[in-house]
Amino acid sequence: MGEQAEADDGAPRRHSRRFPLITRDTARPEGGGRAAPGDAPAPARQWPLLCVLAGTAAGLLVTLGNFRAGILTMGAAMLLGALLRWSVPSVGMLAVRSRFTDVLTYGVLGATITLLAMMAQPKPWLEIPLLEGILHFSIR
Repeated sequence: MGEQAEADDGAPRRHSRRFPLITRDTARPEGGGRAAPGDAPAPARQWPLLCVLAGTAAGLLVTLGNFRAGILTMGAAMLLGALLRWSVPSVGMLAVRSRFTDVLTYGVLGATITLLAMMAQPKPWLEIPLLEGILHFSIR
């Protein structure tokens, strides 16, 4: 069949296609390497994550003056995270899972936050009759 490798103690070791029962290490997510060269300062190596965090912090500050604009800014920061995760090959700590899962998660969260900000009372910018009917049925 195939050759068997020898372990450090000289005993033969079998190769198996099964996953090990005990996980000894974790794989870095796709794109989870440094976003800048290793000789760059630490903040520069994580610039994609810092852009999203700065947008979220700016949204929180804007919320103090104008609720809807601040929440829209935070939703836009999440959508920026989805765009960066999709388009930049190495995004540092912005990569948490696979590229598909990260883009889907950031995109859905950003779109939901943006949509809810546009529907916020008083004087909503966006009215969706179906959602209003569900809300009327479930709460009132």
